[in-house]
Amino acid sequence: MCCIESREEAALAARCGATAIGLVSAMPSGPGVIDEATIRRIVAAAPRGVATFLLTSRTDPEEIEAQQRRTRADTLQLVDRLAPDALRSLRRRLPGVSLVQVVHVRGEHSVEEAVAVAPLVDAVLLDSGNPDLPVRQLGGTGRVHDWSHSRAIVERAGCPVYLAGGLRPGNLAAALGAVRPFGVDVCSGVRTDGRLDEERLRRFMRAARGSGNN
Repeated sequence: MCCIESREEAALAARCGATAIGLVSAMPSGPGVIDEATIRRIVAAAPRGVATFLLTSRTDPEEIEAQQRRTRADTLQLVDRLAPDALRSLRRRLPGVSLVQVVHVRGEHSVEEAVAVAPLVDAVLLDSGNPDLPVRQLGGTGRVHDWSHSRAIVERAGCPVYLAGGLRPGNLAAALGAVRPFGVDVCSGVRTDGRLDEERLRRFMRAARGSGNN
């Protein structure tokens, strides 16, 4: 459950069954950005068993390490491309922290990108941004990408693959059937007027578990 903005939202997500919360640090664009002091407070109060994902747009390992140590999140969601040497450096610097590399699915070339980076990280997350624009889109677009490419990545990556990008209660069952991901990531699809919507969230979680009508 991404774009969590407060301890109250984190608690609601956990009550509804979320196994991880996404905390968005400074980004060039997109929703849900909160300051690092708030991220640290949410991490400290996170319910037992709920992973804390720090979304970072930084690409320098030293800066990412410092950011993780300030916030204490247990997982880094790397929303921009990192060079292989940078990923290896993060492994050495933060051996107890999980690394999740985001790949923005924009065509068949994204399949090879994901397969190449998979051995260097704990998981890959497939989203619908565009890091090549003048103002980079690194997530939170609300767009659905081509799930056939996502399915190919799931079949070839050899690591857990999360699916994001335009997911909502009404299309989640189709997404799960088409892609068969390890897990899913949602932000705007469970919000109303920017606020976490408990009813939409519960409908999304029912669809994720394969029960209920959406």
